[in-house]
Amino acid sequence: MKVVIFAGGLGTRLMEETEARPKPMVEIGGKPILWHIMKIYEHYGFNDFVICLGYKAQMIKEYFLNYYLYNSDVTIELEKNKVEVHFSNTESFKVTLVDTGLYTNTAGRLKKIKKYIENETFMLTYGDGVSDVDIHKLIDFHKKTGKTVTMTSVQIPGRFGNLETDEHGIVKNFQEKPEGDGLWINGGFFVIEPNVFQYLEGDMDDIQWEREPMSQIASDRQLAAYRHTGFWKCMDALRDRIELEKLWSSEKCPWKIW
Repeated sequence: MKVVIFAGGLGTRLMEETEARPKPMVEIGGKPILWHIMKIYEHYGFNDFVICLGYKAQMIKEYFLNYYLYNSDVTIELEKNKVEVHFSNTESFKVTLVDTGLYTNTAGRLKKIKKYIENETFMLTYGDGVSDVDIHKLIDFHKKTGKTVTMTSVQIPGRFGNLETDEHGIVKNFQEKPEGDGLWINGGFFVIEPNVFQYLEGDMDDIQWEREPMSQIASDRQLAAYRHTGFWKCMDALRDRIELEKLWSSEKCPWKIW
């Protein structure tokens, strides 16, 4: 089963990092977050990736084109233009890199990789989110529902403290960064049947996958949600990158399941 990854957005909310590189190439522990996502899937036996490129696509292409060199000990004889590889520590990734357009929205990006799916069930996720979701359980859930699309739904903790006061302004109760208010949100990590492309007919370049297509899929009762109660984190801003870096450096990094 192939894994499609959205990696073409501008990453405007992480401009401190993305002025120089695409968001999926922002590093956590010296490796792009894109690598971390791919390692999660590889752990479960899925190593065939289709990556939707856009903003600074050439940086992602160059990274994978030179991946073997980056992860090897080499001797280079400049006069003979000869390279001898002594040791290599690379992953078993098979990567198809597809330039889906600089300003194309997510529905358009997905439509443009249709020919690489070969009419098979596939997975899809975003190039900026990591999780300890059990991919095998996710796929089993998808098969049992028989729906066109299964998305992983997650709950996130509150960002600010909650307080309750009386009529005099005296605080009666305070809770620092409580758990979410019960709402489940789209956490990516989709499993999708190939008939999804019937929802992507016409010009999709300006359309978000998360709006019209998914809304119509839900209206047709073809959208299922797999509830994941474990770790999930999206690198949406600089504070998220800092938090992920601290977690990676800790003894128990929650998404490092390989």
